[in-house]
Amino acid sequence: MPPGTVLDGMDSEPIDYGDLDRGRDCNYWNWDPTLRFEAERVYPDDEFAWAEDVLSSYGATVGHEIADNADTVDRHSPQLHTYDRDGERRNKVEYHLAQFDSERQTYEDARLTHDAFHAPPGREEPVGLLHPLTMQALLCYADVGLTCAASMTTGAAVVLDKFDDGSLSASLDGLTSADYEDHLEGAMFLTEHQGGSDVGAVEVRAEPQSDDTYRLHGEKWFCSNIDAQGALVLARTPDAPEGTEGLSLFLVPRERPDGSLNDAVFRRLKDKLGTLSVPTGEIEYEGATGYLVGEEERGFRYMTEMLNYERVTNATGAVGVMGRALLEAKVHAANREAFGGTIQEYPLLRRDLSRLTVDYEAATAFAFEAAKWYDRRERAWPDDGGQAYKLMRLLVPIAKYRTAELAVEMASEAMEVLGGNGYVDGFVTERLLRDAQVLPIWEGASNILSLDVLRALDRADAHEALLPYVTRRLDGVEHDLLSDAAETVRGRFEELQSALGTLAMEDDDYAQYHAKRLADLLFDVVSATLLLVEGQSEIEAGDARKALVARRFVATRFEDDEAYGVTAGTAPGNEFFDVLARYGSVAPEELAATLEA
Repeated sequence: MPPGTVLDGMDSEPIDYGDLDRGRDCNYWNWDPTLRFEAERVYPDDEFAWAEDVLSSYGATVGHEIADNADTVDRHSPQLHTYDRDGERRNKVEYHLAQFDSERQTYEDARLTHDAFHAPPGREEPVGLLHPLTMQALLCYADVGLTCAASMTTGAAVVLDKFDDGSLSASLDGLTSADYEDHLEGAMFLTEHQGGSDVGAVEVRAEPQSDDTYRLHGEKWFCSNIDAQGALVLARTPDAPEGTEGLSLFLVPRERPDGSLNDAVFRRLKDKLGTLSVPTGEIEYEGATGYLVGEEERGFRYMTEMLNYERVTNATGAVGVMGRALLEAKVHAANREAFGGTIQEYPLLRRDLSRLTVDYEAATAFAFEAAKWYDRRERAWPDDGGQAYKLMRLLVPIAKYRTAELAVEMASEAMEVLGGNGYVDGFVTERLLRDAQVLPIWEGASNILSLDVLRALDRADAHEALLPYVTRRLDGVEHDLLSDAAETVRGRFEELQSALGTLAMEDDDYAQYHAKRLADLLFDVVSATLLLVEGQSEIEAGDARKALVARRFVATRFEDDEAYGVTAGTAPGNEFFDVLARYGSVAPEELAATLEA
């Protein structure tokens, strides 16, 4: 039976990954029960009822045309032509035609950047930002670079929608257009050579002009989607204070409204390891025309709104990379014969694939929980005491940090499952690993994000929302199959509270030293809590599979592991392979009997 026919719970029969020859020419939405489960959980009910068909249609498009296009573009990546043969400046990026095909299917056919800002067909109101974030997870199954461009386009639209006074409405219309011929792509240019992650060190200057425009001078060092017509740029106006307080935000298009080239030089494209479909380069502004967004010296605040969206994108995008890596590994394991049988029959690989599936489910649950609270904050969701903002502020940097690292690990392990072929161009896993490696770097490396977690706790009092949030959910976990795991998580939750109290009493150096481990503990406690709640809910519907996932996650993260489990007398990755790795169902009483035996 084809996967994906049941959405209110997992499919009753294990997925036969041997039905595919490789992880393409299929519908990625239908082949990913985890993604479907989490999307249905976090979408508002009326929106999911509308979105389900859209996501399924886009999953098929990504699994067929865009997957093929992504391989082609990776072999024929964008090329920069700064000057023409006569020495005239062009700043022209040349793309393979396959890139335009993927863009058209994403922006026009699937309306990825449209539906959160304009009512789509079948609805009277726009959908929330959860929708493009979920679509971007699907797109990352095939093309992380195009996802970057689509995400920055949506993020730029978020900024203009919130802070523009109406003078840039034409640009907002272009960023959110569902007509490919009118559609504009967005970008954000923050990084300068001397600053890196220190955004306050920005030196690009913006000189005001009599016509209410500005002229920008200086260089931006790492400009992804370099030729975007909807690029947002941080710069410093005359007499502005130092640091982030003195930054203003400008829309700086590649071309002026009259079609003339803006005064900038695209110096070169970076020779990157991966994400080759999105051109990244260096720009020297030589009096380029810029248009102020909002008010002067509020640019960093405006840009953090886009940065929040990009960080959630990074997390849901990492989910897509992990989903594709797992699919490739499972398909290969179901088809590859060695030593008289398919390699998925062997206990050690069963253990690996089961473990990876559990890790994937935890990462997806956490990423989409962060996306949910981000979306609720954007909708000004009714809550008590700013809960949505506090939870978004805490969960988003953790989601970005942990899912990015897991995506790299999972892409690497999938490559290993494919063996030598996995290391070779044409078998996808080598490109997945190259593309995944940027995820820990984009929008803040792990240390930066871990320090941001400290700021969320200190400045936003995020713990005031976190503690009751976890407590309420753990209190609702009551089934006997989950009681031991829930008690273990409660113990770790108490340790987390103790850790928060310790860091509140110690100095900054001490807190910074432990920041990353604190973020790890937060991720594990919240992920375990989410999986336990999901397990409880699914048991009530008659399926104990999610309970098994929760138990395995808690065991691998929190429980004692004497002799690394070798003397435990159990082999759950082998015993429950069809349930864990192949998404089979198991009745609660059957699971209980097996565990007791």
